[in-house]
Amino acid sequence: MMNKSSRFISLSGLSGIAAGVCALIGAWVAHQKLVQYEFGNSNGYNELDGTYIFKDGHELLAKNLLLIGLITFVASLVLAFLFTWLRSRKTDVPIWGFSARRLMINVAVPMIAGGFLVWRLVNFGLFGLVAPACLLFYGLALINASKYTLPEIRYLGYGQLILGILNLWMMGSGIYFWAAGFGVLHILYGIFMWNKYERINS
Repeated sequence: MMNKSSRFISLSGLSGIAAGVCALIGAWVAHQKLVQYEFGNSNGYNELDGTYIFKDGHELLAKNLLLIGLITFVASLVLAFLFTWLRSRKTDVPIWGFSARRLMINVAVPMIAGGFLVWRLVNFGLFGLVAPACLLFYGLALINASKYTLPEIRYLGYGQLILGILNLWMMGSGIYFWAAGFGVLHILYGIFMWNKYERINS
């Protein structure tokens, strides 16, 4: 009872799996767009400062990538909410109770700060830093929120931080690190959480 009152324990492993699948699909579609516009190390990437040199059609490419990111985020959010809502009914924990609000606040603060940083990176054309910045701030958000939910989410945050730091030295591979962090790690985390907390009751 005390655990229910202090922590939001209704996070579903299926939410993680769904978010990971959405991220992998989004990364694959984005990669196809990048290939289509010949947007890569061979003739558009500056290895010295991690910036991209755009060619004709870059505005359309930027809009397409933004749209892909937005659709991926919304799809992940909707599916995560759906599976978490279903689990909250099973665990008899309000989906928008006090513990859930504390969880959201602690996730939101690092994510909003990171969002402003990414926005400015894009403004300055520092696209090579976008993926590592996303991973780093998301990892910090998960670690910050782990006090108010299941403790395993902290390790997912550590994984995001490690990938983000590695990506700082391999900026030309940002989309692969992005797919690994938001896609593969989420799926592995979701499978682990489902097996540990939900499989017996399913």
